[in-house]
Amino acid sequence: MAKEFLKHFMVRVVGSSLLALLIAGPAAAGVKAGDKISPDNSDEVKDLVSPGLYYLVTHGMLMNIKPTRRVDWPPPYREATEKYASQVVLSPDHRSMLGYVAGQPFPDIDDNDPDAGVKIMWDNVFRPITSDDYDLRFFNCQSQYVRPGASQNVIEEIEVGHYAGYDLIGRTEVEPTPVDRDFIKTNRMWLFALYPVLAPESARGTGIIRYRYMDGTRGDDTWAWRPADRRVRRLNEAFLSSSTDAQTNDPDHYSGFNPKTEEYDYRFLGERAMLASVHAAHAPEITCLYDGGATACPENWEVRHLYVVAATPRRNIAHGAQGALEKASVVYVDSEVWFNPYVDTYDREGQLFKTHVYWLTYHDRPVPDAKVAIYPFEREFVVGSAAVDVQGGFSTMCYLPGRNMPEHECWYINMGAVDRDFFTTQAMVNAAP
Repeated sequence: MAKEFLKHFMVRVVGSSLLALLIAGPAAAGVKAGDKISPDNSDEVKDLVSPGLYYLVTHGMLMNIKPTRRVDWPPPYREATEKYASQVVLSPDHRSMLGYVAGQPFPDIDDNDPDAGVKIMWDNVFRPITSDDYDLRFFNCQSQYVRPGASQNVIEEIEVGHYAGYDLIGRTEVEPTPVDRDFIKTNRMWLFALYPVLAPESARGTGIIRYRYMDGTRGDDTWAWRPADRRVRRLNEAFLSSSTDAQTNDPDHYSGFNPKTEEYDYRFLGERAMLASVHAAHAPEITCLYDGGATACPENWEVRHLYVVAATPRRNIAHGAQGALEKASVVYVDSEVWFNPYVDTYDREGQLFKTHVYWLTYHDRPVPDAKVAIYPFEREFVVGSAAVDVQGGFSTMCYLPGRNMPEHECWYINMGAVDRDFFTTQAMVNAAP
């Protein structure tokens, strides 16, 4: 167990908000199952959540504290870890990986390892939640101001047809396994697509395609399509860490901390007992009635074992993180789920800027009445996410599955629901309504 947060990182950061986090000691579990947390007793969880999540609790988000429950990995992922992990090492520059095939790259994290931070972040990349492919169909997001005690006033309603991904390496459940031969030819590590946007009308038909490469020196390739322009545009990688339109969300945080791993430096800040929502009670999620709809509440939270890692953009590189808006991010990683219950970002002055929060549930199906998306074992599903600008008091809350959308089951994970052909600019253009 880490005794304190890394002092070497403290001297590099200016700003009372981030500095206060870095000098804080390990949290003690000060809540018990059955407790109900509201702004009135929010101090009880101050040391059990990130500063960003604490902001949300003090502004109206309610929490139901539940007993801690175990989360098991999908058996194929666990078996791949046992088979291949021993051959994985960091590259000589301690940024990339060598020898990875499938499963978790670094299952044994040692607090005293100087490379613990970067190893945790590579484990965060190759998560057990999805290893082959996923297609999230028909979800919606709502943007609104954080308004403690006030009713929801939606500024923008966002609806999306597909949020999908395809891994070319690390595959454990759907052929080809464990590696798609296209990886040998192209070095593409994964493919991502979000299209078509269905609402608002001003963005109808737009979409994004993104490719991530295993080569640590090559930035992501990203293209966007806007029917109004009638052309596919190539996006600068710095765009991916920035918010767009009226939202506070950005592509680097759609699914936790997701910029290119090699474009950041990492400092392991320690292990902590903290709250996370990994057995959420609702799918679809419910709108919080106590913070203007900025989050989902009340929802189940439990004490979990989290790794805490500080990520700072490497601004001396020619692409990607050199254009990131933040000075640093603090990434919280659940040591069983290997997903981020929350990520806090800090502005160039070191003050808390945004928080990204994720609600997950653990079942053999994404919704209780699923007919197709049913699995032979329990697995984790993200059922809600909120991206909140704490300086501007603005939130984008996403519901996964969406509410009042044509597709109810929503999450199709490792079912071969999408293949490589889905992740082309032509497919994105053809899907525009």
